[in-house]
Amino acid sequence: MADPTPDDGRDLLVAGGDAYTRGDIAGALRIFEDAARATTGEVRIGAIVNAASMADELGDHARSLSLYREALAAMPAHAPRLRPNALVNMSQALQHLGELDEAQAALEQARELLADSTDQGVLRVACLLSLTAVALHRQHWAYAAELAAESLDAARRFAPQLAGHPLMNLAATYFETGRRDLAVDFARQALAAFEAAGDRNAVAETQQNLAIMLVRLDRYDEAGEPLAASQRYFEQAGLGHRAGIGLKTMAFLAEGRDDLALAQELYGRGLAYFVASGAVLDAADLRMRLSTVAFKSGRHAECEELLAEAFDAYAERGLGLRCAQLDFWHASLWETAVADSPELLAQAVDLAVPAALAIDAVRYTLPNGNQRDQWNRQIADPAMRLAFRLAYLSGNGLLIADLIETQCAGTTLNIDRSETGRAARLPLEILDPPEDLAEHPGSAALQLGAALAGVAASAGLPVSPPPRLALAAEGRIALAPFIAAAEQRYGRVIRDSRVLTV
Repeated sequence: MADPTPDDGRDLLVAGGDAYTRGDIAGALRIFEDAARATTGEVRIGAIVNAASMADELGDHARSLSLYREALAAMPAHAPRLRPNALVNMSQALQHLGELDEAQAALEQARELLADSTDQGVLRVACLLSLTAVALHRQHWAYAAELAAESLDAARRFAPQLAGHPLMNLAATYFETGRRDLAVDFARQALAAFEAAGDRNAVAETQQNLAIMLVRLDRYDEAGEPLAASQRYFEQAGLGHRAGIGLKTMAFLAEGRDDLALAQELYGRGLAYFVASGAVLDAADLRMRLSTVAFKSGRHAECEELLAEAFDAYAERGLGLRCAQLDFWHASLWETAVADSPELLAQAVDLAVPAALAIDAVRYTLPNGNQRDQWNRQIADPAMRLAFRLAYLSGNGLLIADLIETQCAGTTLNIDRSETGRAARLPLEILDPPEDLAEHPGSAALQLGAALAGVAASAGLPVSPPPRLALAAEGRIALAPFIAAAEQRYGRVIRDSRVLTV
C-alpha cells in the first residue's frame, strides 16, 4: 500500500491501514474510497492505490486494475515513491486476470525506477516477490528460484518482517520441481515468520498453501487443520478469490472419497468465485478438476468442453507447459476409457506423446542435478510411461522404438550456460544477516529458512535440450511428427537444433 503523507487526509489513510491490519478488508476499501473523494494531490493518489489493493484482495480484480490505472494517470511524470509502488501493486491484479505480459512489464519498469533508490527497501522486496510470482505462473522454475533467492536476500537486508514471502516462493518452486519435503519445510518456516510478524492475512494464505501441498502429498490428516483455519478466515473476511481456492481443495478431498456430488458442488462454488473475480488462470485450473468429476460421472461431452476452455485460457497467455500438463491429464482420462471406446486410442496417443516430450524437456532447463532428477522421477516419468502404455495399446511398434531410442540418447553438458547463464548464479548465496536482525519479528524463522535455502542448492551443471536423433538405417528423425506437434502446440523448444545420428 502507499505510504501516507503529512497532507490533509493522513488520518483516513491511517484508519484504512488499521482496518486492513485487523482483517477488515471491505472496511479498509470503504475508508480508502472516502479518502480518495475527500483529498487531493499525493494523498488522493495514495488512497486510490490503497483502494485498488483492497479491491484486488476482495476479488474484484477488474475494478482494482481500473483504480491503479487511474492513480498512475494522475501521478506526476516523476513520482519516485508513488509510481513504482503503484506499478508493483498493479501487477498483482494483472496476474489475477492472467495478463502476465503486462504484469511483467509493470514490474520491470518498477524495478528500473527502484534501481537507484536507497530508502525503498521494502518496495524492492515487494517488486522481486511479484516478479517471482510471474515466473511461477509461467512455470519458469529456474528463474523463479533465482528471484526467490534474490528476494530472500533483499528481505534479510531491508525488511525481515517480510521474510515469509520469499520463503513461501522457495517452497512453491521446490514443490513444483519435485523437492517436496523440503518445500513443506520452507512453507512451515514461512508460516512461523508471518505468525511472528502478526500478519493475519499472510498467515491464512500460507496455511492454505501449506494445506494444498500436504493434500498433494496425500497427507490429508495434516492438511485438515490449516485448511479449515484459513477457510474460516477467508469466508469471514469476504476474500472471494482465496475462498475459492479453499473450496477447490475441499472439493478435491471430497473427490478422493468418491463423493462426486459434493465435489461437484464445491468445485462449482469455487469456479463461481473465480469467474466473478476474473481470476482466469484459477478458473482454468478448477475446470481441469471439474472435468475429472464430469468424466467419472459419465458426462464425457461436458468433460471435453471444460478441458477445451482450460486449454484455451492457458494457450492465450503463452503457458505452454500448462497446456502440455493438461494434455497429459486429458490422455490419462482417456486411457481409462479406451477399452470400451477403442476409437479414443489414436486421439489419446496424439495427446500423450507430444505432452510427454514437452514435460520431459523441462528437466533440461533446471539448474541442478537434484532438481532434474526429482522432475524426471516425479513428473516427467509418469508422463512418459503413459505415452509408452498408449503406444503399446495402439500396437505402434515404430513409435515404441522411437520412444526407447530418444529416452536412451541422453544429453550433453552446456558449459556456456554454466559460466554465463542464470543457472550459474542459482546456487543460493546466503549472506550474513544485518546486525539488528534479531530485533525484527520473524527473525528466527528467517535464519532457519536461510539455512534451508543453503542446503537446497545442491550442486549441478546445466545441460542442453536433447538432440534430434537421425536414424541412419531409416533416413528419418525419430519422433519427428510428435516433436513438431509439441513445439507448435505448446510454443516451446523441446529438442536442440543439433542432430545426432544413431
